[in-house]
Parts: sequence; structure tokens; C-alpha cells
Amino acid sequence: MAEAITPIRPPLKWAGGKRWLIPKLAKIWSKHKHARLVEPFCGGLSVSLGLQPQSALLNDVNPALINFYQQIKTGLQINIPLENDEAVYYQYRTDFNTLNAAGHSLDKTAQLFYYLNRTGYNGLCRFNKSGGYNVPFGRYKKINYLEDFSELQNAVADWDFANKDFSDLDIKSGDFIYADPPYDVPFRQYSQQGFEWHDQVRLAEWLALHDGPVVLSNQATPRIKELYRDLGFKLKYLDAPRRISCIGSKRQTVKEVLALRGV
Repeated sequence: MAEAITPIRPPLKWAGGKRWLIPKLAKIWSKHKHARLVEPFCGGLSVSLGLQPQSALLNDVNPALINFYQQIKTGLQINIPLENDEAVYYQYRTDFNTLNAAGHSLDKTAQLFYYLNRTGYNGLCRFNKSGGYNVPFGRYKKINYLEDFSELQNAVADWDFANKDFSDLDIKSGDFIYADPPYDVPFRQYSQQGFEWHDQVRLAEWLALHDGPVVLSNQATPRIKELYRDLGFKLKYLDAPRRISCIGSKRQTVKEVLALRGV
């Protein structure tokens, strides 16, 4: 019997994260675990840290996110005070936006990004159309900040990170692609560029051309189901938790679709 893998806890809070999906993905992945894992939308890294592939290409259109992971890979250390304080938060948010826009001080930018993610409202990552991070203060009673990233550094040592449009990735035949794009819902301003319906179509057609196993997750809207069904994907439906609301009683499950091909 294969030794069970203990998932590593992701370093970031991440709305729509897929930790809940790991047991189902692990069953699919077990047949392809010697392949390279490719995530065109790696987000909070819950899937890659849950599956722990030997080789991975992890991409995201959010440059601040990818910079954070690249800094972890090279030995990120937190040198700024981590305080759950509203005034500090908004000062750090201003500092982050200034450095991020200029592309300067990548180490400091990564530290600020981590702080903003852990301290801001409910794990949201949101940028306005000018590229400014605009998530408000989170008002948590207590925050357990992580200051030692050595476990994560070891985990990502052999993984490659990229900041591109998914269509520009160097995909190899046989790569295992897991795609978790922004959902087909009204809120899509995860990045400065957004992700519109024509992007959903581009992604589906790109995935359909891949010579290797593909798994996609998305909200099971009628047009998403039709899009992937027409391209020959097998569809499975799941109840997915939604944790955006800060009020527990308002956090409801929604229908999610897994579109499978070549698995």
C-alpha cells in the first residue's frame, strides 16, 4: 500500500481554495503521480501542497502572488512587524501598492503581501483596474502569523513558478493539468485583468487540445456545463463549500463541476 501523504498547510488564506477537494483529486492523481503537475491558476497552492508532486509548473496571472512563492523558494524571512492593527494595515497596503507598481524590493513586497493576505478581510485577494490591492482590514480577534517558511521552502524546491497567461505556458505531452480558473460568477476581479467569458472559452478549448490528463473545476453554471460537455469532457458534480461570508450561518454549499479528460 502506498504511503499516505500528509498535506502541507498553505501559507495564505484563499477564498475558493481547494483543500476540501484534495481527497477526490488524490484518487485521480494516484494514477498519474509520476507526471508533472501543471496548474495554470495555482492560487493558494492547496492542491499542489496536498498532492506534493515531484515536479510541478505552477502559474498564476497575479504577479504579487507568484513573487511571494518565488521568494519562499529562495528563503523568505519576515522582517516587518506583523501587527493586527488597522492603522498598520492601511499603511502596509499603501507601501505594498507603491512597491508592487514599481516592481522594486521583491523581498519586501512578498512580506507585505503575506501580511495583507493574513490580515485583510476574509482571505480575499482583490485588485482594482489600476492594479491597486484594495481589500479592507479584516478585524480578526487573533491572527497566527507564520514567520518560518522553511517547510514550505523544502516543499517547493523542485517546483517552477510562472506568471503568464495560461496559453503561453510550456506544456509537455503527458503533463497532468489541474485548472481552477476564476469561477463563472459576477465577481471576477481577482486580478487587474479580470477573467471574462471569452477567457473561459479560451481555457476550455486549450485544455481540450492537451495530450494528457486534465481536470478542471468550476461552478456548475449552465454555460460551463454545456461548454465542457460539447468539448468531450466527462462531467462530475460535487457540493462545494463557500467561505466568503464572514457569518457562518450564511456560508452555503454550491454545485461544482469537475470536467475530466484523459484520466
